[in-house]
Amino acid sequence: MIIKPSELTPLTAYKLLEYARSAGIPEGVFEMVTGDPAAIGEAFTGNPRIRKISFTGSTGVGRLLARNSAETLKTMTMELGGNAPFIIFDDADIEEAVKGLVAAKLRNSGQVCISPNRIYVQDGVHDRIVERLADRVASIRVDQGLQSDFVVGPLINQPAVDKVGALVADAVERGAVVRSGGKPHARGGLFYEPTILTGVDDTFRMARTEIFGPVFPIYRFHGEGEVIRRANDTEYGLVAYAYTRDAGRFLRLSRELEAGMVILNSGSVGTASVPFGGVKQSGYGREGSHYGIEEYVQVKYVLMSGMAK
Repeated sequence: MIIKPSELTPLTAYKLLEYARSAGIPEGVFEMVTGDPAAIGEAFTGNPRIRKISFTGSTGVGRLLARNSAETLKTMTMELGGNAPFIIFDDADIEEAVKGLVAAKLRNSGQVCISPNRIYVQDGVHDRIVERLADRVASIRVDQGLQSDFVVGPLINQPAVDKVGALVADAVERGAVVRSGGKPHARGGLFYEPTILTGVDDTFRMARTEIFGPVFPIYRFHGEGEVIRRANDTEYGLVAYAYTRDAGRFLRLSRELEAGMVILNSGSVGTASVPFGGVKQSGYGREGSHYGIEEYVQVKYVLMSGMAK
């Protein structure tokens, strides 16, 4: 196995290699390469000795890798982009919904593929959710990540800060209201204020773009059928969250939401023992659980006949 980490964040992969060596995995069994991603990608996709590629990243790069791997017919696992809806119904437990939303959204400052990107709140609890969310977010420190308590850390680089700022500016220009935040943090550097936007519409750029930052865009909705339709109105299908206490709605949501993972009344997607992956343009294949192991093996059928007694 050869791992190629992001050129922007290689150090955790170096640590993984160090732990592998200390655990007894020898050289040649597990290795790592770093450098120019285009050159490394071409080497991986074009080499017939490499029989499988597992990729986590953008949908655009995933498509490129799939095209370039077609000649050698590689098996592939694709964990690609997301545009996760987070739906809060009128009958939800308000405190639990806000708690789960904050945990899911601000994990790694929103820089995870499973981060809620479109937060749909039903009319009857809209204002209460916004107030409780603002209170909870205001109590979280913005600081560097090496802290004992939960903080909102920096974004990965300046282009990420610029992207978040541009999406917020576009929303405000189109009529969204900034409930809190809305600009780079006074700490400077790569810190961006946790931001809550209300009055967000499905036509805004951020409705179609993975935000990857600490921004809570709040969309109002009226009924169940409407919000399911709007939640599914995306090319992505990685994860969908919903809070409700209606058992029948649980079943309908689990069936009708177009996502590889549907999370009900929780902001946590799972652990290593569950199958992680998406549908539509969020990719194919699964990581984790026995399904993830099966991605790395092939079925062989053997028939034996005519054996001597």
